[in-house]
Amino acid sequence: MSAEPPAGGEGVSSQERPGPLLEATGLTKHFKVGGNLARKTLHAVDDVDLVINPREIVALVGESGSGKSTVARLLARVYMPTRGEIRYRGQSLASMRSRRQSMRYRSDVPMVFQDPFSSLNPAYPVSHGINRGLILHRPELSRPQRRAEAIRVVETVGLRPAAHILDRFPYELSGGQRQRIGFAQALAYRPTVILADEPVSMLDVSIRIGLLNVMADLREQEDVSFLYITHDIASARYVSDRLLVMYAGHIVESGPTEEVLAAPKHPYTQLLLSAVPDPRAGIADGPIDKGEPPRVVDPLPGCRFRRRCPLAIDACSTVSPALRELSPGHSAACHVAR
Repeated sequence: MSAEPPAGGEGVSSQERPGPLLEATGLTKHFKVGGNLARKTLHAVDDVDLVINPREIVALVGESGSGKSTVARLLARVYMPTRGEIRYRGQSLASMRSRRQSMRYRSDVPMVFQDPFSSLNPAYPVSHGINRGLILHRPELSRPQRRAEAIRVVETVGLRPAAHILDRFPYELSGGQRQRIGFAQALAYRPTVILADEPVSMLDVSIRIGLLNVMADLREQEDVSFLYITHDIASARYVSDRLLVMYAGHIVESGPTEEVLAAPKHPYTQLLLSAVPDPRAGIADGPIDKGEPPRVVDPLPGCRFRRRCPLAIDACSTVSPALRELSPGHSAACHVAR
């Protein structure tokens, strides 16, 4: 995939509040496994820091089981963190105790889920889900206003004629159309940040680009930021401004997307890039994956990637590397990265 350089944070309205929209510090989520009496702990997310700025698309990339979806569910308040802090527009979510505050946050920071076939109720027409969200999150709208808003958001995500689409049932739509409805449902809340959890992974390759363009268009037209969760580096490169690479619950590299992909610092990022097919390239030497899966249940001290890392040193077995800045805005959690 190729595209013009992303717009990033340019053109932010002067009315926007300064500073990040959504940020997390030391975000951690552990789960007890093996029953109520078990003493084993699954470390799904450990000490994750992230920032999402106005009109920015941040991609969170990693293989299955790395903790990406858990991060999204923590930000959406589906899970409560074991420790760490999440702030929205500078306010800690822990201080949002009233139902009104909670509902406002959920309308400002909704999720678009991975599976377009289970995110819509098959017993009702498409309009049902959008109307329910509008009644719940924007109760000031009258019935005609809700209909007009439903038509607007469906047209905004590229489905026309919108009135006809709204009256159809989910089984009458393709997977790509259903996923666009998922974005329309989120857009109806007038969000500032959309948490998009693998929104194109279950779609045919031929229609993924259309959904990625929907995200880019919503950022430009509706001033919406995104946390785009994916295992596909190519799509992250196409649509995102910044890249966060996640492995076994940790952020191992972060920085501007083009810079990270042009000069990856962490061996895991290098490994991910080496796995991207390139028919123009011949057989070349690259990082070798030793194939050892990470241990995230009662993990041992040290770097969790060390069993797969071709550059591991003695310190990797005892000291977990901290994320450190190697160049302006570009950081990696690796003892040997330079």
